[in-house]
Amino acid sequence: MLKLSWIYTLLGLFVLYAALLNLRERRWSMATFWAILACPFLFGDLILAASSAGTRWPAQAMGVGVLGLGVMAARGGLGMASDDAAAQAARRTWAQRLGNRLFVPALAIPLVTLLLVLAGPYLRWGGVPLIEDRQSTLTALGLACVIAFGAALRVTRVPVATGLGEGRRLLDALGWAALLPMLLATLGSVFATTGVGDAITALVGALIPTQSALACLIAFALGMVLFTVIMGNAFAAFPVLMAGVGLPLLVQQHGAAPAILGSIGMLTGYCGTLLTPMAANFNIVPAVLLELPDQYGVIRVQWPTALALLVVNFLLMWWLVF
Repeated sequence: MLKLSWIYTLLGLFVLYAALLNLRERRWSMATFWAILACPFLFGDLILAASSAGTRWPAQAMGVGVLGLGVMAARGGLGMASDDAAAQAARRTWAQRLGNRLFVPALAIPLVTLLLVLAGPYLRWGGVPLIEDRQSTLTALGLACVIAFGAALRVTRVPVATGLGEGRRLLDALGWAALLPMLLATLGSVFATTGVGDAITALVGALIPTQSALACLIAFALGMVLFTVIMGNAFAAFPVLMAGVGLPLLVQQHGAAPAILGSIGMLTGYCGTLLTPMAANFNIVPAVLLELPDQYGVIRVQWPTALALLVVNFLLMWWLVF
């Protein structure tokens, strides 16, 4: 059975590999940054088990490590090593030679993930599922990335070491922004656990007529967008808005279908992702990598699409959830 923990271990080994390459190149800050990040992927289960057994220091040490990541990101100095003109020219020539075949590995990731999620319940050996039912989507995504990496090696016909090295180069280019989705998703869980959802319920109840399903749905949709703009990621906004508006008002009070509300509600939050520089890995890093003259150029192009999708998603929710 393929387990999600195996995917985390594989990811941790890759991040550790990036740390070792940076260490060999004497890029101390970058090496330390990735080495700290590799720890929760490689030792997360052990840290959790120690905390459950009453031993707090591993989790506390990991907390200090997270603070260290924030300090290093704030100080700057994180990013990929300088690239000479010859290497850039060689990559452009190679890309022109491969053409559209370069898109095959990237497109394979969502396609293979979808196929594995749909076929997962039927993939069994001796009555045992081949993909762990718990977090099957994330497990399928991890396996799809491994398959896409193999497809990339096949298309480009380069050694595995070259593929890993290029992956490290892109990881260094992203730098601290690679952590944003994980940290912001964690922030949403922290907010929900500490009662922010209850505070939002009280605030929404004071501002809108909660007996109106339409008013509650508008509050949910706009709240998802607003919190995503503030936090930078719909994963962070979703647990807060579902706890504050979605479950108590729409599902329990007005009988909305939770599965449809959750799925389209998440898509509504992504409309906010298109509008905010807080989603740095989506909107700021691409501008840096593409060397655009305007660091907010991606957002300026995306905002009409974001507003159009917001209207469409809201109409879909109004039509389907009740």
